[in-house]
Amino acid sequence: MGNAENTTRGHLINGVEPGSIAEEMGVEAGDRLIAVNGEQVVDIFDYRFLIDEEELTLLIEKPDGEEWELEIEKDEEEDPGLVFENGLMDGYRSCRNHCIFCFIDQLPEGMRDTLYFKDDDSRLSFLQGNYVTLTNLSDDDIRRISKYRMSPINISFHTTDPDLRCRMLGNRFAGEALSKVDRLIEENDKIELNGQIVLCKGVNDGEALKRTIGDLTRYLPHLRSVSVVPVGLTKYRDKLYPLESFNAEDAAMVIDLIEDFQERLFPVYGTHFIHASDEWYILAGREVPAAETYDGYLQLENGVGMLRLLEDSFAEALEQALHDGVKPKYREISCASGCLVYPHIVKLMDRLHEAYPSLTVHCHEIVNDFFGEKITVTGLITGRDLIAQLSGKELGERLFLPSNMLRAGEDVLLDDVHLTDIEAALGTPVSAFEGSGEGTVAAFLGIE
Repeated sequence: MGNAENTTRGHLINGVEPGSIAEEMGVEAGDRLIAVNGEQVVDIFDYRFLIDEEELTLLIEKPDGEEWELEIEKDEEEDPGLVFENGLMDGYRSCRNHCIFCFIDQLPEGMRDTLYFKDDDSRLSFLQGNYVTLTNLSDDDIRRISKYRMSPINISFHTTDPDLRCRMLGNRFAGEALSKVDRLIEENDKIELNGQIVLCKGVNDGEALKRTIGDLTRYLPHLRSVSVVPVGLTKYRDKLYPLESFNAEDAAMVIDLIEDFQERLFPVYGTHFIHASDEWYILAGREVPAAETYDGYLQLENGVGMLRLLEDSFAEALEQALHDGVKPKYREISCASGCLVYPHIVKLMDRLHEAYPSLTVHCHEIVNDFFGEKITVTGLITGRDLIAQLSGKELGERLFLPSNMLRAGEDVLLDDVHLTDIEAALGTPVSAFEGSGEGTVAAFLGIE
């Protein structure tokens, strides 16, 4: 599934797990894995499939060119303990499309190089939940997805009108790529799929959206869910396709269409299938649906049901804290969020203060000056906007920032500003917290 021929033999080993079989047998960082049981390893899926045996033969090449053939006996699911330089053990597939709504095309210059990489790799769909357009998917890819049961695969549909899809993705093969959904299901009927539709005003909304949803229902139950999200528009759209923002009336029409399909599909399939992201409900000024509407929250990464889950889990966690007799650790703290969820965060903090009158939480709404005011989600807030807009504000003993503002596993925001930089600039301790309802209650009350 690699997008380029690997001219270097084997795969570089970055290290070995302490106490592992590989460590016991003398494998070290700098060695290379050449083969497993005599077979070439293309990527992590080959590797995982091949090592799932009780008897293995690993061909290892040392830095000086000496080859070791290691015969291993192990439990069937035991990992030899090799750590590779690349999680995929292969090059990442880049996107060949030129989508009219691409967010990466709307980034300013001067950011981290990795932010400008457009992936369209079905393996990352399985491993990380990324969405793929199918335009990069080959026949061999489909066979390997079936062989390794890579499920679920997340697909960016956008529209099922072949001509419109070609125009939206800027790829003349984008329309015919939809046929690969049928081939995926035919190859392995156990494969599960999720879908998304990025909606662009005047392009794939209205009747086009109605057609798309209707067409996609034929993939039930293999296609478990489809989310509809509004296009994100930054201020850096010079010379790009002219797109407009949706208004409240537009949002209401999208919701009505989706809920009409839900009412018809649920009695037949036992699933609501098609979902509007929270942004539509906020824009339309409507309450988000009840928890059971979200079919187990299959589309949280697309902002579908996040508010409902946050509010319900917050209420449960707060009730549990009161039942347990938890006392707040702080007297006065603060938090920050994007404009989209700010009113909802204020309501939650009012409930927290009502339950714990001794605790005051200052909520601060951050306008996205970096990307433009049309970007309202919390996850795209930058450190420089935080510093500029919180300077001189009431922050209390500590400022809390939800972890979705940060790079995964790091204390760094999108613009490379570190939490310690924010602390120094604001003169207040800063902590990241897991932004679920339970995480919010635990962080703000100081529950370890």
